[in-house]
Amino acid sequence: MALEKKLYPLTGKVQHYTWGGYEYIPALLDISNEENKPYAEYWMGVHPLGSADADGKPLGQLVDKDKTAVLGSYIAGKFGCLPYLFKILDVRDMLSIQVHPSKAAAEKEFARENAAGIPLDAPNRSYKDENHKPELMAALSDFWLLHGFKPKEKMTTVLSRVPELEPLLEVFEEDGYKGLYQYVMDIPQEEVNEMLQPLIDRITPLYEEGRLTRYKEDFWAARAALTFNKGEDIDRGIFSIYFFNLVNIKKGDAIFQDAGVPHAYLEGQNAEIMANSDNVLRGGLTSKHVDADELMKHIRFEETVPQILKGDKDSRFETVFRTPAAEFQLSRIDLAGDETASVQAQTAEIFIVTSGQVRISTGAEKLKLSTGESALVIAGASVNIKAGEESVIYRATAPVAES
Repeated sequence: MALEKKLYPLTGKVQHYTWGGYEYIPALLDISNEENKPYAEYWMGVHPLGSADADGKPLGQLVDKDKTAVLGSYIAGKFGCLPYLFKILDVRDMLSIQVHPSKAAAEKEFARENAAGIPLDAPNRSYKDENHKPELMAALSDFWLLHGFKPKEKMTTVLSRVPELEPLLEVFEEDGYKGLYQYVMDIPQEEVNEMLQPLIDRITPLYEEGRLTRYKEDFWAARAALTFNKGEDIDRGIFSIYFFNLVNIKKGDAIFQDAGVPHAYLEGQNAEIMANSDNVLRGGLTSKHVDADELMKHIRFEETVPQILKGDKDSRFETVFRTPAAEFQLSRIDLAGDETASVQAQTAEIFIVTSGQVRISTGAEKLKLSTGESALVIAGASVNIKAGEESVIYRATAPVAES
């Protein structure tokens, strides 16, 4: 079935999670927030928990109308759906310590929970679908996150330097990453409190006096304690702040997180793209379901050296952030006033203007997009983007194999 159009205005869905900010996404989308709701994520894709509209109709309906025309034969044949979910995030309060399963593990565990009769929306459900969830984030501001276990030397240093954590040094030296993490996830809550309370008592006044910087684990541990501790119980996710790499990503740079890499977003805004999944296994710093046994099954217990992605210049205008993921690819297009970039859509592609104003066209079809506005282009379309002023556009697509 031939489609009448190649270019569609796209409207995403806002998610009001409690950790979201109050200003960034409303300002981006040019909407008021008089109710002072947290605006955490803006979703552009096809997902049961929040799907975008293309020209006022559900994007999924457009895809289903003619998958080959919309997605292209390669992506339609490989996935049968739009394989990625594209988001804008505003992280005001830190997100949970989390890890995502591999594709094979997700299929196995999703089937297991189904067989056990656990409802998909049950609070103790760990697997929401059969897919893995590799993800890439590109920073739209100075961004902070935790990412993978510290290299051995750095782990030894931090456990030696923080007096309250020094008893864990022997555990790490004898039993390695898995033994250390298993230990703090398994010890009774009373022992968590006994170990961490002196630490929290020491660093929280320093945090409140503004004497800690974001480059130190103590800053985030104190913030976590003030955010997540309930009564006398201390969230054991605070251990992870000292175990994982504390990473600062500058605006315009990116980082990839594959299955098994433990991580947590701490603060800032980003453009995020991922395989279309909602499988998240949590390890603390959250009020949501924490299943330590499931978490331990899927974490990569190995040292990680964070790889900050600067991107590859595919043209004068476009910087591409390549990853091993087959489901998605993200790039940034930077244009000065009156400059024009031309790209060929390989599959259904989503463009969002994060600053500036552009005119996007596919032959005779034209759309004017201002900051916060987005568009969908179907496979095979030749796309021209002309800037009316200095503009930044993020482009979500999927890599297509050469025929």
